[in-house]
Amino acid sequence: MTIRVVVADDQELVRSGFAMILAAQPDIEVVAEAGDGAEAVAAVRRHAPDVVLLDIRMPRMDGIEAARAICAESACKAVMLTTFDQDDYVYEALHAGASGFLLKDVRRDDLVHAVRVVVAGDSLLAPSVARRLVADFTSRGQAAAGPELAALTARERETLVLLGRGLSNAEIAAELVVSEHTVKTHVSNVLSKLGLRDRIQAVICAYETGLIAPGG
Repeated sequence: MTIRVVVADDQELVRSGFAMILAAQPDIEVVAEAGDGAEAVAAVRRHAPDVVLLDIRMPRMDGIEAARAICAESACKAVMLTTFDQDDYVYEALHAGASGFLLKDVRRDDLVHAVRVVVAGDSLLAPSVARRLVADFTSRGQAAAGPELAALTARERETLVLLGRGLSNAEIAAELVVSEHTVKTHVSNVLSKLGLRDRIQAVICAYETGLIAPGG
């Protein structure tokens, strides 16, 4: 399978650099480059890529707004790129529907890995980072448990709790004493029933519905 990617950044050297790194991989094709958020949205509509890399600060339309539009109308996974690592940018990006967040000084191998990870539907942020970010965010204002959780079976609910704690499939399998294949099925069911795009959103959901308390 070839992973199709759009790279969006208003700095041409940065944009072309990321594109060259990704295009050098045998399983990745860079189908378009964009210089701002509006161009990125148009490129995603035109080329239907699997992943779009979005700089957060761009003219005309910033990366957050572009991610919100892209994630609302397509299955394309958005990965945010920025030189700024303040938490607020991470919160905004994740709630816009982004599947991950990278600083622009990311290593070559980590950039390639990030693209492959989000296409696989896995979490891009390290579990410890995801827990800290979401716990800090939701502690500002907890939401009550939503009725959608009633759609989950007891085992799927357990799986969501463990996802919220940042466990990998292998760790969840060990915790529940089941196979990794069974865990993948549970994770898929959780995402489908709750209308979630990926594991990052599952982590957010676990906190926002009160299933896991911030800091817990």
